Amino acid sequence: MTPPPARRRRTAANGAAPAHNLPRRGTVRRAQAISTYGVGSLIAVDHESFVVSGLDEADRSWRRDESPVVHERRLARLLDVDYFRLPPASDDTSKDGLRVRRFPLMHSCPECNDLQSHRDFSPPAGRSVCGTCEVDLVPSRFVVACEAGHLDEFPYWQWVHRSPDRDSTRIGKCGGRLRMRTTGRTSSLRSIVVSCTCGQVPEVSMEGSFRRNALKDLRLTCRGARPWLGSSAADPAGCGLPLRTLQRGSSSVWQPVLKSALSIPPWSSGRADPLAGHWPALRRYDNREHIRIYLQGAFPGGCPVPLDEVMALLDAEREEDPQDDKSPDFDHRYRALRNKEYERLRSGNDESEQSRDEQFVCETPRGDPSVLQPLGITGPMLVKKLREVRALKAFTRLVDAESTTDAKEMPLSAQPMRWLPAMEVQGEGVFLRLDESRLDAWEKAPAVAARVERMRTAHQRMLEQRADDPSQAAASPATPRMVLLHTMAHVLINEWSLEAGYPSASLRERLYAADDMAGVLVYTATSDSAGSLGGLVAQGEPESLDRAVRSAVRRAEWCSSDPLCMEAEAAGSTGTNLAACHACVMLPETSCEHNNILLDRALLVGAPDEPALGFFASLAEG
Repeated sequence: MTPPPARRRRTAANGAAPAHNLPRRGTVRRAQAISTYGVGSLIAVDHESFVVSGLDEADRSWRRDESPVVHERRLARLLDVDYFRLPPASDDTSKDGLRVRRFPLMHSCPECNDLQSHRDFSPPAGRSVCGTCEVDLVPSRFVVACEAGHLDEFPYWQWVHRSPDRDSTRIGKCGGRLRMRTTGRTSSLRSIVVSCTCGQVPEVSMEGSFRRNALKDLRLTCRGARPWLGSSAADPAGCGLPLRTLQRGSSSVWQPVLKSALSIPPWSSGRADPLAGHWPALRRYDNREHIRIYLQGAFPGGCPVPLDEVMALLDAEREEDPQDDKSPDFDHRYRALRNKEYERLRSGNDESEQSRDEQFVCETPRGDPSVLQPLGITGPMLVKKLREVRALKAFTRLVDAESTTDAKEMPLSAQPMRWLPAMEVQGEGVFLRLDESRLDAWEKAPAVAARVERMRTAHQRMLEQRADDPSQAAASPATPRMVLLHTMAHVLINEWSLEAGYPSASLRERLYAADDMAGVLVYTATSDSAGSLGGLVAQGEPESLDRAVRSAVRRAEWCSSDPLCMEAEAAGSTGTNLAACHACVMLPETSCEHNNILLDRALLVGAPDEPALGFFASLAEG
């Protein structure tokens, strides 16, 4: 379906020269171009700083011969694109990689202390050094951003010349030059001092620049700058939102909006890929003859997909996303995508009945699943082959995209495009479900509901605090079964990392928690380090799974931070966990869908004063 990806790619600095003459500026992994250094993010290369350019064709980035096309129709339909592209992977013979632009432009020289734009230092071509002192220039440590996703230089001129009675139109016209020095007395902002050689204002420190209203007090608002699209690419709609000062390397500067989907039948064979871009037109027809005529016009040499198969694919698509549905919101459609995955994971897809090109193979284990009944686990499935596509939909600054229904998502290009960056993971996994009757009885217990309500209240409070309008904040997903499944997935990943030799960062969870779903998929999150050699699938055999769950529950009974961990009224920086810490159930960020929140191992094993809280309490007692 897709050529095997190269492991690394290079980034190239932006300039007017042809792409193949641009200097190489470092390397990052392909996956990092989606999750860490995606479009609009800041990347440090040696002592220089850049912003990753947008997807627009004018940037001549994401060359077609270096960024293979990836198809995943269900996710493409959700995100309203035709296909996806892998980040460019470069080697010594490649013409280009990902384009980047220098940002911030304000630099300082540690020798002469000048603070000015990079080009004003007159550096030699291809180097970032002071033309006078010949020492490496230091990019500004500070940038400003707004909640709409815009990014700009820190206003050093206004910060130095601030005064209630000073004419703001005269700032920068005093004839002086800015200087920045460090007193060395402390490591705080007070030791960073900025001055102007005009002599009209005293030198000031950077202390107070991170206050929420620091720039508002200077009557400064966002002007809609989008440096990843070009130095003059201001938002045509304007902005005017308040600005916040950030450190250049802060995680709040860039947060990706990632959406993912598993390839499941009938789309997982790859046979429908040649029709990418034609599905919106095909869905307008409900007559077989009209579809045949359209395909003849679209493929003069003959359609690569038989007409009967096209009709079957259209039926499957209409079933999953009916046209008569009255414009469901994005979250509703994303949940519907998960529902279809859950149904397919339950029903399976036997390898013996599929071709070698099939990307989804899910089979019932050979062992007797009845050994899992005392655990309250049912329906284990061995996912011998799976393919996940993770797409970078947009990004946010300052605000978490999951914290509000009206997230300030910044698109990846100035003009709408029919594709998005994505990465694909091909691996294996184990799927299991909890017994519905036992789960229903457990989650109706008053003590369980009261404990989860504490977590839900704390999480909802956090969402409302982060939202622009608290009334528009997203509802917390915390429910007894969601927290239980989430915590169980974490302890299983920890167990398999100890017993089966998998690094915990190479495994990932995928939760299916709703009124009609109670399952969890643990699968390989990387296709290079751990691979898909059958080691994880072997853990899904009933006998092995029984031992793993029992061992994981026993490990969860105690934490090296007990009794503080178990008896905590709230855990985590936002208070959205209870009995959970890095010594017991927390995982690397790459493994968790929910950023290590909404966890509580007391719901697995019970608490000392309330043993019945635990879904596996009887197992823990035994």
